[in-house]
Amino acid sequence: MDRRTILRTAGGALLAGSAGCLGGSGGSDHAFSEYETVTVDGVDVPLAPMADVHRWYENRDLHLADARSRAAYERSHIEGAVWSPAPDGREGDDPASAWDPASLVVCYCGCPHHLSSMRAASLIDAGYERVAALDEGYWAWKDAGHPIAGSEASIEPPVRVVRGRTDPQFAGESAWARHDPSGQMEATAIADDGSYELHLRFAGVSDASPVRITTPTYEIERSLSALTTGVVDG
Repeated sequence: MDRRTILRTAGGALLAGSAGCLGGSGGSDHAFSEYETVTVDGVDVPLAPMADVHRWYENRDLHLADARSRAAYERSHIEGAVWSPAPDGREGDDPASAWDPASLVVCYCGCPHHLSSMRAASLIDAGYERVAALDEGYWAWKDAGHPIAGSEASIEPPVRVVRGRTDPQFAGESAWARHDPSGQMEATAIADDGSYELHLRFAGVSDASPVRITTPTYEIERSLSALTTGVVDG
């Protein structure tokens, strides 16, 4: 499940009055064909610009799926979005299962589009016809002043950067960071030289908090302060 290849190539209710249009953008095929994509396990996922997603949102023309952890979603999320985590959604009761496969779905995360492209790819695999990931991610949406909700919606956790390295043969696969006590998680793609860089916005986590790093070649758990000092190599 953790080995999702990602390569750069160029509320359960529908927020919609008309699921068949994209806010005047000329239809899904035309709009999506203009977008840059990422490829996840052979599935091309369009990266929808925030300006377009906000227009669809204002027109009540889409479903929004938050692909982050439940803890991150409960603290702060796009108003009207549902929690549907990467890579494959909730087990047994994911709200996407009730959506019309022809409706417009936009997934988002905070990284800004690694977890969301995983979730989007799994929805496309499941037969959903019009799925994209929010290109700029959740924090850009928040910083733009667009509608958000949650128990700590006004709080923006600081960014902590974990730099690491693994075997270059796993380039394109994922490195993960998880704070197990809260369930918060983040992922990033491994570069061609085996390096990776995780940008963490874990809320309520201190420098002393244990964070687990997983790559295809190792899994370690160290304090956040230790992980953000030097290069993690297992």
